[in-house]
Amino acid sequence: MMLEIAANSVASSLAAQDGGAGRVELCGALELGGLTPSHAQIALARERLRIPLYVLIRPRAGDFLYSDLEAETMQRDIEACVALGCDGVVLGMLDADGQVDMPRCRSLITAAGTLGTTFHRAFDLSRDPSRALEDIITLGCERVLTSGAQPSAVEGATLIRTLVTQANGRLAVMPGAGITTHNIAALAVATGAREFHASAKHQLPSGMQHRPPRLEDMQAGELRTDVEHVRAMARALAPPPAKQGEVGRG
Repeated sequence: MMLEIAANSVASSLAAQDGGAGRVELCGALELGGLTPSHAQIALARERLRIPLYVLIRPRAGDFLYSDLEAETMQRDIEACVALGCDGVVLGMLDADGQVDMPRCRSLITAAGTLGTTFHRAFDLSRDPSRALEDIITLGCERVLTSGAQPSAVEGATLIRTLVTQANGRLAVMPGAGITTHNIAALAVATGAREFHASAKHQLPSGMQHRPPRLEDMQAGELRTDVEHVRAMARALAPPPAKQGEVGRG
């Protein structure tokens, strides 16, 4: 079982690692669904992490229909990830009809070279999940992140199981959205998935003593991955310990 944590900062990335995550997806603006983090954040995370680092390539919030300028921005961000020695990138593009934008996605994957690729939740907005899955497999992606086309992976568990069966090991189907310590083990049973994506975030209290009135929207504390939440999810996914006398049987 693999637990991937969506980390919105270098501090969150280190908390994910300390909690036992197997991989980090580094992003910015998690409250907007995640955007491409800064070059400095990527570089620092790469320097500090011992576990695989994937970087979200998403130039703006909103839909996944991108202009030529946005596509070029995404390609250059991927080239920066290659230069910094990241392990992979997380990307996704759709056309106006809700199909996977094969030409543009292929260009981005080519730019990634030997880096791993995850197709993100743009998949959940596709017109036909079965066809989109085959297109993503054709592109050569390692995995697809999905909530089963529902607001949460728990609600989309039936479709996720169908996609796991359809993929048949050709890529990993990774549930994400709304995954917590309390539902991750049951979701593993319900879907048959082997990789899971969560943010495990909480809001830290602000350390500011000066708090001007009427500007509350700029005074909240930092959102950060909670190491104990990660640790609890990692434990929930861990296989039960072998009973005495069972080791070596087979």
